[in-house]
Amino acid sequence: MSLEMKYNLKSPGVKRLMREACELAEPTEEYHACPLEDNLFEWHFTVKGPPSTEFEGGYYHGRILLPSQYPMQPPNIILLTPNGRFEVNKKICLSISGHHPESWQPSWSIRTALLALIAFMPIPSSGTIGSLDYTAEERQILARKSVHWECSNCGKIANKLSTVKIPELTQEESNFIKQIALKAEEDVNRKEVSNEELNDNLMDLQDTVQQRSASNGTYTELQTSTVDPKDSELLNQNGIWNAVVGILISAIVLLILRRVFFL
Repeated sequence: MSLEMKYNLKSPGVKRLMREACELAEPTEEYHACPLEDNLFEWHFTVKGPPSTEFEGGYYHGRILLPSQYPMQPPNIILLTPNGRFEVNKKICLSISGHHPESWQPSWSIRTALLALIAFMPIPSSGTIGSLDYTAEERQILARKSVHWECSNCGKIANKLSTVKIPELTQEESNFIKQIALKAEEDVNRKEVSNEELNDNLMDLQDTVQQRSASNGTYTELQTSTVDPKDSELLNQNGIWNAVVGILISAIVLLILRRVFFL
């Protein structure tokens, strides 16, 4: 049964997806996407790794799961090819994916999602859902291996792209890609500042611990020769207090680390 006969062509979502399927029918040199033969709301796509990055020369395949409310609601994106940037077989977190419906614009399309995915690949992960932080060398190895990767539905993914140049970006798409680049730069700068703050705070905590340890050591040395059995309870209380202080310092360190790595 053809997709035209299977779905209600009066549905806005179906009409929109049919139109996008026609627009994306011809592969380009950077991306290709099409719906499954029996499911208009699940698409498979292939994108080429962005040049001048550790993903250059790689081919990355995945699934796009579209809600019945599309384009009013965003799609979910799942990578299938090992890549070192995103986990495979897991819905990834992007501003154009189902994890952020508040930032989705109905005017965006599957093409917009593919362009955004390519732009996001070299951006630091910042601990977002479905992200990985492999080294550049590891990602380059995966990029070379991806040339031979095959999908059980689509076959060898390297054959899915062509030499056709992508259509010129719309003004909205250009602005969106610029926003991604600016966000990436802000994230890197913010992470550098946070790391500096973390180092300063850790040094302050270390000084505090050393000062308290030195103070406690001096007190103990002075009292050792004159300890009276009646004072043993006081010494025990001091030991408990020191343990509590140590726990509080550890908790502060954990909060600082969480702030840096889970922004």
